[in-house]
Amino acid sequence: MAQSNQATVKVFSDSEVSKHSTLEDCWVIHRGKVYNVTDFVMDHPGGEDLIGRYAGKDMGEIMDDPIEHSHSDSAYEVLEEYLIGRLVDDAEPSSEAGDIYNGKDSSIVITDDFKPSETDGSNDYQKHKFLDLTKPLILQVWNANFSKEFYLEQVHSPRHLKEPARLFGPDYLEVFTRTPWYVVPMVWVPIAAAIFYRSTSQFIEAAAASTSSTSPVDPSAASVAFAQTFLCFLLGNFIWTIIEYGMHRCLFHIDDLLPDKPFFLMLHFLLHGVHHYLPMDRLRLVMPPVLFAALSYPFTQLAYALFPVAVANGIISGAFAMYVCYDCMHYALHHTKLPTYLRKMKKYHLEHHYKNFELGFGVTSKFWDYVFGTML
Repeated sequence: MAQSNQATVKVFSDSEVSKHSTLEDCWVIHRGKVYNVTDFVMDHPGGEDLIGRYAGKDMGEIMDDPIEHSHSDSAYEVLEEYLIGRLVDDAEPSSEAGDIYNGKDSSIVITDDFKPSETDGSNDYQKHKFLDLTKPLILQVWNANFSKEFYLEQVHSPRHLKEPARLFGPDYLEVFTRTPWYVVPMVWVPIAAAIFYRSTSQFIEAAAASTSSTSPVDPSAASVAFAQTFLCFLLGNFIWTIIEYGMHRCLFHIDDLLPDKPFFLMLHFLLHGVHHYLPMDRLRLVMPPVLFAALSYPFTQLAYALFPVAVANGIISGAFAMYVCYDCMHYALHHTKLPTYLRKMKKYHLEHHYKNFELGFGVTSKFWDYVFGTML
C-alpha cells in the first residue's frame, strides 16, 4: 500500500536517510526525493539484493541507466507510491565568515570576548533550506514539513543576527516574544518579597494560635518567624537549582521524545529551540513572565501539597528569587563582561550552545551536571 503522498512529504537530510540502510528498513534517494521502499523490497523484479546495495543511498545512477538496469515508465510510477519526502539541498563546506556551527564542534574555543560571526539571513536560507531569517519564523516552522531530525540538526546550529529575529508578523503577538532582561526582576522580585512577607506572617499567626495569645506580636516571635521563613527561603534556593537543571535537560531538551509533528516542532521552537537557533538574541534570553508563570504553577501547587502553607510560601519565595538570579545571570553569560566565577560559567554555558548541546545543562552552577554525569 502506498505509504505517503505528495501532500505529506517531509524534508530529510542525507545523513538521516543513510540510517535506513537495511532490507528491513530501506530508504532510497532518487532525483532529490526520498522513498521508503521497505514494503517493496521482496517484490522487486530485479531481486532484493539489488535494492539492498542502495539502501540508504542515492540510486539515481543505476535506476536511470538503461544499460545497467532498464526501468519502464510504470516502474517510476510505482516508485512514486513510496514517496515520503525530499532531500534538503546539500551545500559544499565553506570557510567563509558567517558559516554556522553544527551544535557539536569540539574545536570551538570559547573566550571571554567570544562573539560569533554574523549570519546572512538570505544566504543562510538558500544554503540550508531551513528558515528564512528575513521573515517571521513561527509560521515557517508550522507550515514546513521538516523531519524532526532535520529540524533538530538545524536548530542546534546557531545563527547570529545584529537585530532580533521576528517570530510573528503582527506586532500584538510579537511583543509577547520579546523580553528585556530587566523585566524579570521588575516583575518577580516584588512577588518573591510579598510571598516571603506572607510566609513570615503565617509563621507568626501559627505561633500565636499555638499559644492562644491575643496580645500584640512579640518581637522575639517575629524574629523567630523571620528565621523560619529565611530557612525555607534558602531551601527554595537549593530546590530551584534542581528545577533549573531538570527543566533544562528534561523539558527544554526533550529532543529524543519530541513527536515528529509540525505542532510539536513549533512548540519546541517557541519554548527553547529559538534560543539555540539564535543564542545571542538579546530579547529572547530571559523568559517572558507569562511563560514562567505557566511553567512554575505546577511546582507551586506541589509545594502547597507537600508542606504547610507557611513553609511552602517560604520555599516558593526562595525559588522565585533564585529564578531571578538565574535569568539575569543567563543574560549576563551571553552579553556581559563578568567577574571570575561568572566568566567560568559563561564559558561553560556557551560551550553548551556551541560545542555540545547534549551536555552542560547547569546555568547558575555545575553542581547537578557533576551529580548526573552531564559535565562538559
